[in-house]
Amino acid sequence: MRKLIIDLVERTVATYAVAFLGLLLADGFDLTSISALKAAGVAALPAALTVLKSAVASFVGDPNSAALITRQRQ
Repeated sequence: MRKLIIDLVERTVATYAVAFLGLLLADGFDLTSISALKAAGVAALPAALTVLKSAVASFVGDPNSAALITRQRQ
C-alpha cells in the first residue's frame, strides 16, 4: 500500500507540474496576472483525474502500483 501511495503522489505532482507549466507557457509567463492563478486552478483538474485513474488502476493492474498495465517479470 505504501508503494501505491508513493507512486500516486509522484504521478499526481508530475501531472500538476506539467499541466501548470504548459498553461503558463501558452499564456506567456505573466506570473502576476490573474491568468496564472487560473492556470493553477485549471492544472488541478488533470491532477485530480490522475488520482482517480490511479485508484482504478490499483484494482485493475498491480495493487501496489498506480499503473494500469502490469509489468511481467522476465
